[in-house]
Amino acid sequence: MALLNVGDQAPAFSLPNQDGNAVELASLSGKNVLMWWYPKADTPG
Repeated sequence: MALLNVGDQAPAFSLPNQDGNAVELASLSGKNVLMWWYPKADTPG
C-alpha cells in the first residue's frame, strides 16, 4: 500500500473499536474523524 500525502482521501478500511466491534470508515461519513496511533507502542524501541 502506498503512503498517503497531506490532503489525500483515506482508503476504505474497517478496524475494531475498544469493544472489539468493527467500525468502517464509510460509517463515519460526514463526521469529523481523528485517527491516532502509536507506531512504537508494541515494540521494544
